[in-house]
Amino acid sequence: MSTLSLGGTFTPAGTSLNLKRMGYGTMQLPGPHVWGPPRDKDAALAVLRETIALGANHIDTAEFYGRGVSNQLIREALSPYPADLTIVTKVGFVRGDDASWAADHTAEGLKRAVHENLESLGLTALDVVNLRFGDAASPNDVSLAAPLQALIELQQEGVIRHIGLSNVTPAQFAEAKSVTKIVCVQNQYNLVKRDDDDFIDVLAAEGVAYVPFFPLGGFSPLQSSLLSQVAEEIGVSAKQVALAWLLQRSANILVIAGTSSTVHLRENFAAADLVLSPEQVATLNSISSQVE
Repeated sequence: MSTLSLGGTFTPAGTSLNLKRMGYGTMQLPGPHVWGPPRDKDAALAVLRETIALGANHIDTAEFYGRGVSNQLIREALSPYPADLTIVTKVGFVRGDDASWAADHTAEGLKRAVHENLESLGLTALDVVNLRFGDAASPNDVSLAAPLQALIELQQEGVIRHIGLSNVTPAQFAEAKSVTKIVCVQNQYNLVKRDDDDFIDVLAAEGVAYVPFFPLGGFSPLQSSLLSQVAEEIGVSAKQVALAWLLQRSANILVIAGTSSTVHLRENFAAADLVLSPEQVATLNSISSQVE
């Protein structure tokens, strides 16, 4: 399989980042429940190396994936890192020894998390750090001011280059951008869950990247007869159509679909070459109204 265009590139306003729009998310690399070592370490390393071989230059990760498992796999597979690779990490959650998830937005906790990411990735500075809020999927409209200040201080120290947000509302984005530059927002969005339609358009106008998590439905995979119908028309999988729809939805959308299989990785990346007709897009757009 040759290197693909990967949906073209997007450069967040005010940055020199030139991100291929089809990237890779590492959440599926650790063991069950995003905890512990991978079922097959060699396969996990192969997926990461294939991601780069296919031309991607945007990988999403977090110290709390595993704990530390995804980051350590990235380091083993890819260090020394390609010059154009952008690694995006997240802070704001921690894992207990029992694999539990807990929010930690204290200044001490956020600074510790940033340094843990630096150590496990083997870096002296992180390209992008997303400040994660809300619960497993939904935002909660609390103030970002205090936790954001902790990241701004680390940015001033030179250990963070760019700041992003994850699982936030438009109001939280507005609050954050009033005090610092925000280069990306990572929220749940897919063919079925389209709460952020207007938000995406606002971010596009401001040159801010929008990165959907659970682009294929996450723990509840997308299922729709209309999606299957379009996939059958084109002769590809429903997942490929769902990813292609995201790339055509807006030029500021970056896709980071995760997988632990090189076969599925190639299938995901091939979606970037699909061109959906206006009629097919209209059919797909009607799916969300059917599930409301």
